[in-house]
Amino acid sequence: MLTDTERREIEAELPHYPRRQALCIEALKVVQRHRGWVNDEALRDVGDYLGMSEHEVDSVATFYNLIYRREVGRNVIHLCDSVSCWVMGCDRVREHLEQKLGIRTGETTPDGRFTLLPIPCLGDCDRAPSFMIGRDLHGNLNLENIDTILERYE
Repeated sequence: MLTDTERREIEAELPHYPRRQALCIEALKVVQRHRGWVNDEALRDVGDYLGMSEHEVDSVATFYNLIYRREVGRNVIHLCDSVSCWVMGCDRVREHLEQKLGIRTGETTPDGRFTLLPIPCLGDCDRAPSFMIGRDLHGNLNLENIDTILERYE
């Protein structure tokens, strides 16, 4: 069941959408912000609230790559692997992150601090390679500045 806070935040977005079901991504974002990720129970909660089936909500959640359907760390690193970032060395960045964090892409550090995920494009091609941690976009990555950037996140 959605919490009162989740319901209030979702309701606040309703005036911006032509019909209740169009609010699905925003509702999933609200739930994820409060719960950390969207489990099956959360899918049912959102579906019940918006008048959608669990399958319909899951289709939206799995299409949108910023909705997490499994538990993630406190800080999710979205490493861009677009053509621009690839040409500019995102593979070296990925290898460095995997070594530094002791995980592979798609995994979470044992302390729950970081999850490393690929993303097709961050729209930061002029500063490639780049990654996003939370809402913070970091570009012009190199092996020297990555460690300094990671230190900012608990």
